[in-house]
Amino acid sequence: MRHVYPFSAIVGQDEMKLALLLTAVDPSIGGVMVFGDRGTGKSTAVRGLAGLLPPMTVVAGCRYGCALPSDTSGCGYCSRGHADGEKVRSAKAPVPVVDLPLGATEDRVVGALDLERALTTGEKAFEPGLLARAHRGFLYVDEVNLLEDHLVDLLLDAAATGENVVEREGVSVRHPARFVLVGSGNPEEGELRPQLLDRFGLAVDVKTPREIALRIDVIKRRDAFDRDADAFVAHWEKAEKAVRKRIVKGQERLESTTVPDAVLVRATELCSKLGTDGLRGELTLLRTVRAYAALEGHGEATLEDLRKIAPLCLRHRLRRNVLDEASSSTRVERALDELYAAT
Repeated sequence: MRHVYPFSAIVGQDEMKLALLLTAVDPSIGGVMVFGDRGTGKSTAVRGLAGLLPPMTVVAGCRYGCALPSDTSGCGYCSRGHADGEKVRSAKAPVPVVDLPLGATEDRVVGALDLERALTTGEKAFEPGLLARAHRGFLYVDEVNLLEDHLVDLLLDAAATGENVVEREGVSVRHPARFVLVGSGNPEEGELRPQLLDRFGLAVDVKTPREIALRIDVIKRRDAFDRDADAFVAHWEKAEKAVRKRIVKGQERLESTTVPDAVLVRATELCSKLGTDGLRGELTLLRTVRAYAALEGHGEATLEDLRKIAPLCLRHRLRRNVLDEASSSTRVERALDELYAAT
């Protein structure tokens, strides 16, 4: 059995881990963009988180991983159960983590005509792509700032609608494609298109640890995992169960967690002060502060909860200011200090 490196064993990178936990509690937050150095545990964290999540309930045999519908008459996409009138059966499946490589073709991403089936049987059939495989899970794009423009457009369409529509080669297919988009990249290697960057709910800056003790801890843990994965995973199982329980409890509490008007007012004041475009910043702050409060078991979001998560939600939504050379994170923190000092 191939083991996944435990999420709880990742050293440091607390902000990245928090962002991923929040999207696990509420996927509608909109995904995570991770800026920073290579080799800082980005893909390891995504795969580790997916391994923590409880298995999904899916329609048995559905190629799109659809959730079991309430009327159990069919999933609506693969028509399971419609042919002979039998009820749709459920099954358990792990939360998918799908890598989208930079060199992927459009057919590989959205799906295409199943040529083998077409040649052998003469039947036009659809072969689902990466967007179908990622439904209800995570779609991870490393070096997303280097992704070709036509693939960026496909991701934007899917992120906006939650569906993938394919009209080509005599095939007309529409299927669900709702996933947590996780991207990583180094800003020094190229800019990310603003339209795509805006689709990420949260943004994280990760850096290679400078403290000698932390670096040694990272090396020791990774070496221990590579030498004996079974023993390493067993050692961290208790910590993994604690994180898993925290996620599940957060998901259960999400619907009942409230965000008072005072928090909404502060969120709006912050976005106005920073000059963010549109209202997506406020909406993301609302969803994220609710998810954070649910994760922490607060019942009602507080102003301190908002302060904790605001940099995650806003640092990538700021316009460049030629008169202010401070980083976006610094600008958000400065605005927070001014607003909170005034109360």
